[in-house]
Amino acid sequence: MTSPVASDPVPSDPAASGVVTSTVQWLGGADEDTALRLAGRPLSYGALRERVARQVLAPAPGGSAPGGIVRADSADDTELLVTVLAALERGRPVMISDVHDPAALPGRVPDSTGLIVMTSGSSGRARGIARTAASWHDSFAPFAVATGLGREDSVALTGPLHVSMHLFAALHTLWLGAELGDDPGTASAVHCTPAVLRRLLSAERLPERIIVAGAALPEAGRAAAERRGSAVTEYYGAAELSFVAVSDRAGALRAFPGVEIELRGGESEGSAWVRSPYLALGYVDSTNGGALLRDDSGFASVGDLIDLDDGVVRVRGRADAAVTTAGSTVLSEDIERALEGIPGVGTVSVLAEPHAILGESVLAVLERTAELDGAEARAAVLTAARPLFTPIERPRRWLIVDTIPRTASGKLAKGVLRAGLEDGTIPFIEIGAPADA
Repeated sequence: MTSPVASDPVPSDPAASGVVTSTVQWLGGADEDTALRLAGRPLSYGALRERVARQVLAPAPGGSAPGGIVRADSADDTELLVTVLAALERGRPVMISDVHDPAALPGRVPDSTGLIVMTSGSSGRARGIARTAASWHDSFAPFAVATGLGREDSVALTGPLHVSMHLFAALHTLWLGAELGDDPGTASAVHCTPAVLRRLLSAERLPERIIVAGAALPEAGRAAAERRGSAVTEYYGAAELSFVAVSDRAGALRAFPGVEIELRGGESEGSAWVRSPYLALGYVDSTNGGALLRDDSGFASVGDLIDLDDGVVRVRGRADAAVTTAGSTVLSEDIERALEGIPGVGTVSVLAEPHAILGESVLAVLERTAELDGAEARAAVLTAARPLFTPIERPRRWLIVDTIPRTASGKLAKGVLRAGLEDGTIPFIEIGAPADA
C-alpha cells in the first residue's frame, strides 16, 4: 500500500453541506433566465420552480422513508428532472432508471438516501446505488472550478438522464444557473464519453468546453479537440465513488478536491482505494452483489486498477475486465487502446475466452469499418498488432462484428457482446485462424 494522495481542500460553499432539501440550493438561475431547452422547448427557471412546487409525488410501495421511494423514469427529460427536483425538495428518496428497462424498487433504503442511481451495466445488469443528496451537491463547487463552467454557459447533454454522469451534469448545470440543452452544435459546453467526442470531432463546430468521462480519453481525441480551440477536462470516477480524479491543465489526472487516493495491492496490480465526502451509501439490494468494497478507515474501492506516480493517476481498467491467461493478468483496456491506435481500426472490445491450457485467452472483437473490408486489409491489422504485445497479451482470436453493443452511457456492453457471440444473435467474421497455445 502506498501513502495516500490527497487533493486540495474542497472550495468553501455555504450551501454545500449537510442535508440538501431545498430547490433554492439546486436551482441557481434567476426566474427570467432560461433553465432548460430540451427537444426545442425552452423553460425558464421561474417556470421550472413552479412546476417543481406543483409536482405531485405519488407514494411508491416498499420505501422505508415517509411516503416511500419516488420513481423517476419518464421518457420526457423535463418531466424527469421536475420529479427529481421535487423529490429532493421534499426529502424523498428518488430512483432514476431507464424507462425502457425500469429497475425494480428496492425493499428498503438507508434513511439518509436522497438519490438512487444505476451503475452502467457494462459487464452485466445495472445495479441501484443509494447516495445522499449532499454527496453530489457538495461536489458542485469544486467541479465548477475544475471545468471552468459558469452561469453564462449553455451546457449540452449527450446521453440519457438515467445514466448517472448525465444526471449529475444536468443537476450541476441547474445549480450553476446555466442553460441545459441537448444540442452540442449550439452549446458552449458539453458532457460526453470518448466515443461521443469522436463523433463530435467530425462536426463543423465544437463547444468551447468539453467534459469527458465514462472511459479513458485517448490522447489523440484530446489533442484534436484542443487544436480546434476547445478546453478539455477529463474526470475519472464511478457511480459508487462519484469523483476520484480530474485532469489538470496538462491533461494529467489528479485527485479531485476533497478526495484521498491510495494504491493497494502492489504497483503492477494495484487498485484504487478512495476516501471522500462523495462516496455512495452502498447498493440498494445487498443480494445483488456488486463491486463496492469498504474498510474500517472510510476508504472504498470498486476494483479499478491504476498507476499512481507523484500524484498522477493513470486508470488501467476494472479488475473484473481482466483476462487471466497462463498465470498472468492482462487488462483488456490496455489491449483495446493499443489496437485502436492501428490505422483503419475503430472500436475494439477485448474479452476473456476459456482456454483448455491457458485458463483464459484474449479475444479481440473489432467493429466493422470501411478500412477493414477485404482480406488484405485485415491481414495488415494482424501484422501491425503483432509487435505491440507480448505473447501473453496478444489476441489469439480476432472477430469482426457490424456493431459492438454499448450501454446507454456509451460504454462497451461487454456482457451483451459476450452473450450475443455465444448465442449467435451477434453475427461475426473471424480473421485468420486461432493462434496455437
